Amino acid sequence: PIFAYDRVRVYGEPVAGVVATSEDIAVEAVKLVEVEYEVLPAIYDPVESAQPDAPLIHPDLGSYSVVNFIFPEPGTNISEHFKIRKGDAEAAFAACEAVAEGRFRLPPIEHVPIETHTSVALCEKTGQVTLWATSQSPFAMRDMIAQALGISHNKLRVIAPLVGGGFGGKAGVTMEACAVVMAQAVEGRPVKLRLTREEEFVGTSTRQSLISDIKVGCDKDGNLQAMELTYYFGGGAYNDYGVNIARAAGYSCTGPYDVPNVKADSLCVYTNTPVGSAMRGFGMPEIHWGLEQIMDRLAEEVGMDPVEFRHINCVRTDDEIVSGMKMTPIDLDACIDKVTKAIKWDIKEEPTAPNKKRGKGIAIMWKAPAMPPNPGSAAVVRFNEDATLQVEVGGQEIGQGAFTVAAQIAADVLGVPYENVTVSTPLDTKYSPYEWQTVASRLTWSMGNAVKAAAEDARFQILETVADTWDEDIEDLTIKDGIVISFKSEREQPLNKMVIYGMPNDDFEGWKGGPVIGRGHFMPTYVTNLDPETGQGTRAVVHYTVGAQAVDLEVDLETGQLEVLNIASVYDVGRAINPDLIMTQIEGGAVHGMSSAYEAMIFNEDGVVINPSFVDYRIATIADIPRKIHGDYVETPIDDGPWGARGVGEHVMVQTAPAIANALYDAVGIRFSDLPLSADKIYMALEEKESTQKD
Repeated sequence: PIFAYDRVRVYGEPVAGVVATSEDIAVEAVKLVEVEYEVLPAIYDPVESAQPDAPLIHPDLGSYSVVNFIFPEPGTNISEHFKIRKGDAEAAFAACEAVAEGRFRLPPIEHVPIETHTSVALCEKTGQVTLWATSQSPFAMRDMIAQALGISHNKLRVIAPLVGGGFGGKAGVTMEACAVVMAQAVEGRPVKLRLTREEEFVGTSTRQSLISDIKVGCDKDGNLQAMELTYYFGGGAYNDYGVNIARAAGYSCTGPYDVPNVKADSLCVYTNTPVGSAMRGFGMPEIHWGLEQIMDRLAEEVGMDPVEFRHINCVRTDDEIVSGMKMTPIDLDACIDKVTKAIKWDIKEEPTAPNKKRGKGIAIMWKAPAMPPNPGSAAVVRFNEDATLQVEVGGQEIGQGAFTVAAQIAADVLGVPYENVTVSTPLDTKYSPYEWQTVASRLTWSMGNAVKAAAEDARFQILETVADTWDEDIEDLTIKDGIVISFKSEREQPLNKMVIYGMPNDDFEGWKGGPVIGRGHFMPTYVTNLDPETGQGTRAVVHYTVGAQAVDLEVDLETGQLEVLNIASVYDVGRAINPDLIMTQIEGGAVHGMSSAYEAMIFNEDGVVINPSFVDYRIATIADIPRKIHGDYVETPIDDGPWGARGVGEHVMVQTAPAIANALYDAVGIRFSDLPLSADKIYMALEEKESTQKD
């Protein structure tokens, strides 16, 4: 709900709104609002909340409208239960030479974009509403708010300027609908709602917590035989993206491994905590945290090097993966080889000081774009009189370089200089072509396909006009540096002389062509639903991006402080459209991954966040950047991307935390199953180990 109705399910949920001409007046007016509360039982742990006798957070769950690929369990707090049943896991475990199992925990973490959520809404006397919002997904925002308020989509216009950091936290709707309804109450006057940093922590969404129970077995040669997994995602008080995260974790539950027998249950569970939602990685950092440590433990059980163990078991092109689909083209082996070479895996290096221990660790990953089967992208390209090009898209620029890639694609197809291409901003649902959402690392792939199609449409119009005018075949023409060139006659036609006004016939009797406007769209129509009881299907996802990460670190035995000396990250990007952007994603993602490993939101016994500021919630800064970050990529083109390209924006932080944990074990011989990896936790574990050894 926009405002709490009937019950408040989480600290920070809006219960009323105050509109005033100044912030000071608004603060005083809020003091006049009185709310009478009846205290209800609260539950914060997803495992406890999943039990049949847990107090219900949503008693009316059975009446909620859901899509046909989400499976809630009315009468419980389970909003999604995704199942995998492949082979016979029980029988396979009985025949295993070695088995490793454990429970792993991840607490919620905040997106902490530097720009907090901000909205300005204006309702005109005609009922027309304009909303300016810091949104990753203006079309999705328009759709959800229009449905919630029962107004026509034509009556709601969302304008989304460039976003100062999103990381998934600005993908859906949080406080924007509040601004709209308050603007409707003061018709004709704009209403601005800007969250403080503390409000950003308590009033928006977080990455979901996860408790995972993992059991994995292999034969004497290290070949994986069976997995049994249960994922309890703490979905928070309301589940928007949470149910899809649990689903994505379910159909990718094994990680990038070939496992013939799998039993998995992935649950999203309501809890009285902040809403668990989309965050960079969309469930994959959460599940890989435990999986990649279990793989190291299993390798140790059979006396095998962790790198060799991963080479034996990693998934390869055309393998039948856990959901029953064939693996899309990848080369994970090459990624593993590159990262181990970069950190000198086989060389045991000495620590830099006597009070330190040094270790190396590796982790591999996979991630698919998690989305419904029909998320479309559209694009328009149009020329100006001087043949400069305007590209219209609906995907958002949040610092990832999506507009740069869109301009590159259009320039390449149309044979014009990149400098002559501009991507229109801000996004505007009234004028921009449709884009489902800026999520899932999908823009280079999906929006890129739409831009490519639009540019190809414009190219065809240009060449058709020239061919018809010159009486030549289109196949004999090309465009280079903004000039149409004939291989056959060697004639030339500058674009700035024809893309708006067309071309005169050779006899100057009439004209051909006219304003060139290219249109394109893309939708992956080939993705299929999965069986609700087994999770098996023909094509669960469009494709996977895979990668490897290796870490060389030191631990200060006197303080527990970690220092990452070298981190190497390599991903299979399909086709590198912009190598510089790939490298900056790798570098930034490595630091973001480190930050997610070191920090977490802390709640008191009443479910209130007690560290909602940069003073107490210490994200990684430039001072925490490793001495060396080695980035690289592999190119194995996929069948459905522009020139074979796929996204790499989220993947770069997925396996950082487990790679650090595995390196930490290599350094000090202690396993950590719970995040964060804080200095005090490491120090206490070192003290406990020393005490145990003395005893």
